[in-house]
Amino acid sequence: MYNLNHIHLKSNDPEKTAKWWVETFGFEIVDDSTRETGDRFIKCRSGNGVPVNISGPLDGQVLPVSDSGPNLGLEHFGFDVENIDDELERLAKLGAPLVDGPNKLPDGTRFCWVSAPDNVRVELIQWPT
Repeated sequence: MYNLNHIHLKSNDPEKTAKWWVETFGFEIVDDSTRETGDRFIKCRSGNGVPVNISGPLDGQVLPVSDSGPNLGLEHFGFDVENIDDELERLAKLGAPLVDGPNKLPDGTRFCWVSAPDNVRVELIQWPT
């Protein structure tokens, strides 16, 4: 058996990005340091305990621009929500615009994607009641 150890995001402004995830999705910052490689490294934890690390570029490193469309590699984060319409309104005010959806499956499940800081693609899922 393998346990998921962590998820790692890169950002040109790790502090700003980490604060956004804290304020928006209730992450907790558990450590904030600068490593010997020159990158700021902020360890966070999601509300259900998943470690999410957010770090800046290494000394001399330039990060390429990303986009919040479908991507090869890490595609998106997914969050369960109670009311997708309320969440879309809340997230738009926090700078996370809708990029796809909302869509609805035959069983009533609704889902969509928003763009978080650094163009991280985030899926919202509202399960049928």
